[in-house]
Amino acid sequence: MAHHVVLRFEDVTYEYSETKRVLDEASFSVRDSSKIALMGQNGAGKTTLFRMIMGELKAKSGNIFFAPKDATVGIAKQVVAPEYMNTTVRDWFAGTFHEVPYNLDKRIADVLDAVNLQTDIGKKLREHSGGQQARLLLAYSLIQNPDILLLDEPTNNLDQDGIDHLTAFLVMYEKTVIVISHDADFLSAFTDGVLYLDVHTHKIEQYVGNYYDVVQEIADRVERERMQNARAETEIKKKKAQAEVFAHKGGKLRSVAKRMREYAEDMEEGMVEVRREDKTIRPFTIPVQEFPYVFNGRILEIKKIGIMKGGDPVTKDVDIVLGRNSHMLVAGPNGIGKSTFLERVATGTAEGVTFGEGITTGYYRQDFSTLDFEQKAYDSLWDVMQEKDNQVLRATAAGFLLDGRVLDHQITYLSEGQKGLLLFARLVLMKPGLLILDEPTNHINFRHLPVIAQALDAYEGALILVSHIPDFVSQIRIDTTIDLSTL
Repeated sequence: MAHHVVLRFEDVTYEYSETKRVLDEASFSVRDSSKIALMGQNGAGKTTLFRMIMGELKAKSGNIFFAPKDATVGIAKQVVAPEYMNTTVRDWFAGTFHEVPYNLDKRIADVLDAVNLQTDIGKKLREHSGGQQARLLLAYSLIQNPDILLLDEPTNNLDQDGIDHLTAFLVMYEKTVIVISHDADFLSAFTDGVLYLDVHTHKIEQYVGNYYDVVQEIADRVERERMQNARAETEIKKKKAQAEVFAHKGGKLRSVAKRMREYAEDMEEGMVEVRREDKTIRPFTIPVQEFPYVFNGRILEIKKIGIMKGGDPVTKDVDIVLGRNSHMLVAGPNGIGKSTFLERVATGTAEGVTFGEGITTGYYRQDFSTLDFEQKAYDSLWDVMQEKDNQVLRATAAGFLLDGRVLDHQITYLSEGQKGLLLFARLVLMKPGLLILDEPTNHINFRHLPVIAQALDAYEGALILVSHIPDFVSQIRIDTTIDLSTL
């Protein structure tokens, strides 16, 4: 069966300002029923591109075409917007319709079943775990059965069962899917094409094949272009050197020298512009606070942990002591209470948890709600510094690819990946004695993950980690694992 083009960008340019261009005369097309991965460095504008497809942002120039013209678009965003956190599941889904259908509850039940989630539709969104919210976001995008489904980091907060279920669903899904994700195995399982948004040229490169095939194709192409340019540079140097020799001999040889220089110039103009590789953050260290003189070596003692069993809160007795250079992994399925436990520890409200005297806590929360989105990124870093130093602040930020232009923006305008890197920069400047990390790989470019893992592995304070990415966890020294499902 022939597939027609369902979405086409034609010479589309978009910019937030003269200094922040996202697309520059970008063109690409997507056929119906295709499964496309949208790739690009953190901050390149992938989520902005989704907002343009949704019609939330208008192009400065160029055209965006849909076929049919009334094609519907659904999007599963990365996080539930804060203003909806106190909304019930039912009311949230009802808000997707201009007119609430008579069979709304059945429709909700069908999409919740599709994403493998059981919940009471009278519960508020904030009462769901991060993994449950991820499933709700996907169900929200499905309820109107869109022609084009946009997924923005859909595996964030999902455990392996959730990822497997989502993958199987997408393999069988009959309509068009465009997905942003940094989970390479997930993308390679179902994609048949890639759109690459180049952060340097602001163009869209289009490739056919699954994710791993395309990554290899890009690497091979870059290497071919480098070799081609290296040969050209050798020939250019040779011609210029010959031109110099002939020019000094005078007479008719001057015209030969002129032709050689022109030939060298033509070769220089013909050199291929090799696509610059995505930058990776610099290796970094999270310094540990200087502990008080009277410190007894106990950073954190945990005697009780609250979990969810069968939908009910239960308190379990444990005996855990975290001292210097001790790393603990908190494991368990979505909905059991991992994030809630970490939040209560971080805010000092957890029952049966005692801190050592004078301990500074650094908390990486998966929804970034520890950040003030109205604040400028620079001020967010300045506030956590004990010894204020502009030079140290900017040098630290630069290591996380947060340049002066990014630092001058309000946090709300940063991409989700940049917010994550900002949180890591804050931890470096904060110098905590206790580090609490809830899904720190969410939204982060896969190129950065080994660097982050190395920093966490070397951290010499007490560390509590929740992560559903086994490969990431395997790179970090873990001294204690507590699986909440076994308590």
